[in-house]
This record gives sequence, C-alpha cells and structure tokens, in this order.
Amino acid sequence: MLQTSRRALFRAAGVGGAACLIGVPMASPAAAQSLSRRPYYHYSVPKGWKNDPQRPIYVNGQTYYYYLYNKDFPSAVGTSWRLVASDDNVAFRDLGDAIAKETNPNGSIWSGCLVVDERNTAGYGAGAIIALATQEDRFAPAPHKQAQFLFYSTDGGRTFNRRDQVALANPGVVDFRDPKIIWDEARSRWVMALAENDKVGFYHSNDLKSWTYVDGFIRGGLGVFECPDLFWMDSDTGPGKWVLGVSVNAKHLGLPANYAYWTGNFNGSNFIPDHQEPKWLDYGWDWYAAVTWERRVNGQIDPKTRYAIGWMNFWDYANNTPTWGSDGFNGTDSIVREVSLKWYGSESALVSTPVRTLEARASRRINLGDITVDGRTVLDYRGRAYQIQTRVTWNQLQNLGLQLRLSNDDSRHIDAGVYHDFAYVNREFTGNPDSRWLESHTPFDPARREVNLRILVDNLSVEMFVDDGRYVHSSLTYPENADDRIALYTDGGPAVFHDVTITEFNPAVATAYARIKNRATGLYLDGMGRTTNGTDTGQWASSSGSNNQQWVVENTGSYVRIKNRATGLYLDGMGRTTNGSNAGQWASSVNYNQQWVVENTGSYVRIKNRATGLYLDSMGRTTNGSSAGQWALSSSNNQQWTIEAA
Repeated sequence: MLQTSRRALFRAAGVGGAACLIGVPMASPAAAQSLSRRPYYHYSVPKGWKNDPQRPIYVNGQTYYYYLYNKDFPSAVGTSWRLVASDDNVAFRDLGDAIAKETNPNGSIWSGCLVVDERNTAGYGAGAIIALATQEDRFAPAPHKQAQFLFYSTDGGRTFNRRDQVALANPGVVDFRDPKIIWDEARSRWVMALAENDKVGFYHSNDLKSWTYVDGFIRGGLGVFECPDLFWMDSDTGPGKWVLGVSVNAKHLGLPANYAYWTGNFNGSNFIPDHQEPKWLDYGWDWYAAVTWERRVNGQIDPKTRYAIGWMNFWDYANNTPTWGSDGFNGTDSIVREVSLKWYGSESALVSTPVRTLEARASRRINLGDITVDGRTVLDYRGRAYQIQTRVTWNQLQNLGLQLRLSNDDSRHIDAGVYHDFAYVNREFTGNPDSRWLESHTPFDPARREVNLRILVDNLSVEMFVDDGRYVHSSLTYPENADDRIALYTDGGPAVFHDVTITEFNPAVATAYARIKNRATGLYLDGMGRTTNGTDTGQWASSSGSNNQQWVVENTGSYVRIKNRATGLYLDGMGRTTNGSNAGQWASSVNYNQQWVVENTGSYVRIKNRATGLYLDSMGRTTNGSSAGQWALSSSNNQQWTIEAA
C-alpha cells in the first residue's frame, strides 16, 4: 500500500513551478541517446568481464587494486587477477593481468587478498608482495576442492610467481574460500579469516605458507558467507572496535545481499560480537564482494578511516547487462568510500561517504539554492553523470524525493527519497537488471522532519548516502541514454530542498590524456603546436611522445570538451556549417562550438559538434599536417575514430 501511494505520485502529471537553472546548457535528447553506456566517473573494466575486488595495497605511494577478470567472456569462464593503479582512488590506470588464469595447473584464480611482507616472513625478500587466493586443488576429491594457494611478487606487484604446494588444504567441506589476512602485531603472526559456508574460520601462520585452524565465528540462517573482512577501527565518538564483515545473500530474509558486519572483540583467535544480528554497510541491491583497506596520510595509517569498494552487480542477474552489446564489457564498481566508526548512543555503526578526492575531480558545480516544492518541480538541467546534494526540511508530508534519469515523457525514472519512516531507492520505472528486487529501504525517524541526501548518478548506477552516510543504497540501473532530467517531488505537503547543488566530474581515467585516431587515414588528431585562436586542428602519423597528439576529454554534462595538451586550446567547430570546413582550436569558452557529443558506433566513435551539427572528419587526408574537417553525418570511415589512452 505504501508503494502504491508513491507510484501513483510518480505517474502523475507534474505540478508546481519549474526551478530555473540560469546559464546551464540543455542537451539534445537525440544527442544524448547515442552516447555510450559506460560509467563516466566510476571504474569499469576496459573490456570483457570483472567481478570481485581484491583488497588493494600501497606500492610506491600508489593504490594497487586487483580484481577478478575474464578476458574470454562470454565464450569461456574462468578468471585472472587484473591490476589497476590509482593516485586518488577515483581514476584508475590499467596495468594488465598480474596473475593469469593458468598460472598453475589448478586453473583459474579466485578471490583472496594481498599483503606486503615487510618482515620477510615468507622468505621471498623483505617487501615482497604475497597473494593468498582460492583455487580448485586438482588433487582433491570433488566436491571438496576449494583450497588456498600462495603467489609471490618481487617486482612490486606487477607479476607473480606461483608456489605449487597448497598453503591451506580443504578439510572436507564444500565452501572454503576467499582468504583475508592481517598481521597481528601484538602476537607477531599472521591471521587469516576464511569463508566456510555460514562460518568464518580463523587461522594462524608465521610464514604465510602453512596455516593452523584456531576458531570460528558461526551465524546460521543468513546464507553462504563470501569475501570475509577483519579489521580494527578507532572512533572519534566512542571506543574503538573490531569489525568482522562478510558478503552474503540474505534476500530470503528481506535483508540486503551485500556487506554484512558485526562489531565486537577479537583476541587474535576468536571473535565475540556485540550483537547477533548483522548490520549492513550498504542496503542497496548491488554492492557485493566489497573490500576495505587502510587509508594512509603522508604514508601513515589513519586508524579512524578505511577505504571501501564494491562490485556493482549481483549473481542473480550478473550476465543481464546491456553494456556487453553496446560497449563490449560487463563489470563496474562503486565509487570508493571512506568508512568510519560512529557511536549512536550505546550502539556503534560503520558510516561511509564518497572518497574526498572525488571532489577534486569536479569539472563544474551548479548551485540552485533553496527550492520549495509542493507536488513536483522539474529542474532546468540535463545530465547523465553527476552528484546531487541537498538538505530537505518539512513540517508535515508523506513522501519526498528526487526523480533521477527522468525521461521526457515522465514514464521512466529512478526515485530516491523518504517515505514516512523509511528512506528508499526505487528502480522499477527504469531499465534494471531484475524484476524482483526493485526498491531498497533503510529506517528513518519521521519525527526528525529533515534529511540530508547525497546521490551519485552515473550511466549504470545510483548511490544514495543518507544523513552523511549513516545509511547507503547502491543499485545497478539501466536508464535510456536520452533520460537525463531531474525532478523534485513531495506528497502530502510542501518541503524545502535547501542548497541544491549539482556537481559534474571529469572522467575516471588515470591516464589523463588520450589520442584520437582516424579509422580511414590512420592519422591522429594533432594540435600542430598552434597556440593562436582560430588555427586549424591537424592530423599526423603516430607520435606517441608528442603532446600535440594528447587530448583531455572534459565532461560538461551531456557534452564534452576536448583540450589539447600542447597548445592548451580546445577543439572548436568555429561556427562553420559547410561540409568540408576545417575544425579549429580556441581558448576555453562557454560557446557551443567547443561542445561535442561522442557517439558510440561499436568499435569506433563519431564526434559531433553541438553548434554546427557536423561531425569531425578526416576528409580522407593522409598527408602529415593536413587539417581535420567537418561534414554532415555519413557512413564514411572518415568520421570514425578511436580514443586511445596516451
């Protein structure tokens, strides 16, 4: 009955005045529809398949993040460990496979974890990077084949060698996987947490090569545990706590299917929880196999904050994604979060907020001020990838929220808000991967009459942080590319949406520059060293060391601007609407001549100017130094380009 009331509101015609957004350009729906579905500021696998994150480590001041990867998807199964690196935990640079599928005769490598062996306990050298991961032991009888194997790296985690002996053999159970290792400083030994059906087993080791079982934490009825986590956290608001986490599917109990956790005490061998029922770090449908890791500031561990990242998908529908057909990939991650331990009276809980470095990647902020809504107000803004923040206050009402990725006919949207005594994200009225799990809920005290909402929207996801991260909803969504509006709504009375702020971000590409290559000529778009406004943009054969061939693609909402590294000028349509006219360069401006749409055509893209309506065209010119042109839409290879990391 509660959902019926909201849905009736969502289907109703809009009421209330429109909130004007001065100076914010509106995108053409036709232009937006042709864009790629790839997430803009969230990490996604370059091609093929990704799933479980592996706990990142620090190498030479960078975050090294490994994940399960299948280059052969969908024709073959099995995973390797792929490596990406980041300076800010927002943009990641792909470094290729670190542990291949067939590194040893046991086949694919599954989830595990890495540690930096600073004390040389394993004997591979101080600072060697050790990976413990699950594989199927080829010598063990079915179905008890899951066992833990060791791999080691002496080149800083770029490649790994195998150790053929089993590090931890299967004791005769079906589920025996996903080791997570920490160093116990007080007792000078390693501790492993291992997922064993409805139990987390604890093991000790002095050398990472052999392990001894000591105890286990059992919680039946939730489901099969995966990807355990174990760490200590200090707190600003009360005493510190040990935290034991697992990924588990508890949908059959009306609970989430992601990261459950317990706070408690751990003496190096056994974990005593403060509470029997789990708490959840996320309440949405798509934050599975999440990992946390240490936050470091100037090389020192921050004892009060950890980072976290989760796989934005779930096994119920993991293969049900339109991105394989549109972009040739299946797999994206949540934004990295900062996790802290907060006390609410006598109870402690983990809270999480987007990593603070995300704000440093902002390309534009739009502040709309305070907006009073009594019914529905559509914002004069269009975009597919952004953050929207607001504090909402009211005296009396039943329902309030935001309609995100709203279609022009109002029929498709994602709804995020508060209904009486719960906050929610609803994906029923947009493309989504599943017909059953459509709305996520978290508790809300209606007597408060105030809520803070911070919502991250990208091409494939919505992440809502309620009241500074006290509760989080992360869900996979598949909106149409043309659905790019936002509406604010209330039911049962007015509300004030205070300080409504929209933030757009630069793309999450750690390699800040790209090269743009023409399919027909094989030449690259080139700034030619020309720094005068109005000069032509050229083309030149590959010159990987030249900054003239390196460009930054900047997000401006539904359009991009393309800036040359060497000249500092932007690719510009120059207002030229005649077929064959040259594309130019100009210093930064808000003119539509500098705004482009990148249209996906399969293996290539077309690049269309907003002002002229013409497409970037090589004109078939194969001579170094020839100008790049513009032409009306055609099927010619002259209009087809690839955008490569520089």
